[in-house]
Amino acid sequence: MGTPEFAVASLDALVKAGGNVVAVVTAPDKPAGRGLKLSESAVKKYAAEQGLHLLQPEKLRDPGFIAELETLKADVQVVVAFRMLPEMVWNMPRLGTINLHGSLLPQYRGAAPINWAVINGEKETGVTTFKLQHEIDTGNILLQESFPIGPDDTAGDVHDRMKTIGASLLVKTIQQLAEGTLQDHPQQAPAGGLKHAPKLFTETCRIQWDLPAEHIYNLVRGLAPFPGALSSLDGKILKVFACAKEIVSHHDTPGTVNSDGKSFLKFACADGYIHILDMQLEGKKRMLVADFLRGYRLGGK
Repeated sequence: MGTPEFAVASLDALVKAGGNVVAVVTAPDKPAGRGLKLSESAVKKYAAEQGLHLLQPEKLRDPGFIAELETLKADVQVVVAFRMLPEMVWNMPRLGTINLHGSLLPQYRGAAPINWAVINGEKETGVTTFKLQHEIDTGNILLQESFPIGPDDTAGDVHDRMKTIGASLLVKTIQQLAEGTLQDHPQQAPAGGLKHAPKLFTETCRIQWDLPAEHIYNLVRGLAPFPGALSSLDGKILKVFACAKEIVSHHDTPGTVNSDGKSFLKFACADGYIHILDMQLEGKKRMLVADFLRGYRLGGK
């Protein structure tokens, strides 16, 4: 059960490991783009290429969907980047339902664990396989694997490494479950308290220029390549995908724009400047700062 590209890596690993995938469950096709042409999920495309049995229920409590799941008699269900499941679904298989989560649980429970780990400046993250139960991301842990986050890694960099590491961990989890050698254990709250990973909203993405450069730098890389950190320039929405930090004392008001009009564009922050490197101004294409400045007059002058 999964939808985006992140889930494809896990499905592909299970197929290549010789797993008997009796069905793939993914989101229904959705209208997208200007022509509102129906768009298929990454998982659906892969499943179709592999000739796997595909289910796309609108509602997970639909009697027809439940009946079909029961006829499949799956030993285990695997969830990677999918919707919340009702108990009648996750409690159905003999060995339960396994979820792959993009953090070292119990830290960073929630919808955006990769983004928040980078935003918070973590130097390490990982993946966890666990058994689904009533409350989100709280089930008993099966296996975990950690890996470092580099000081300049973006959420996209971490995502790409994590999907491969997670897929491998998932195969290991399924194999050990099948052999009966895997023991689950309850999640233990860490002494320092829990860090959460809620869904990202527009307010989350807004840059506060009165913060230190390190905080802003981490926010930008934690929101890259999607959805992007937000600010404004000449009254228009500015989306920032990459930046550099310059720690220096100054007397500029935080948020003040400095530029030579050719090669650099920087904003003053609490303890220095943030240099914009990769950006998109409202109504324009995404581009590197030098390309942007070549065709734009700051302040409309």
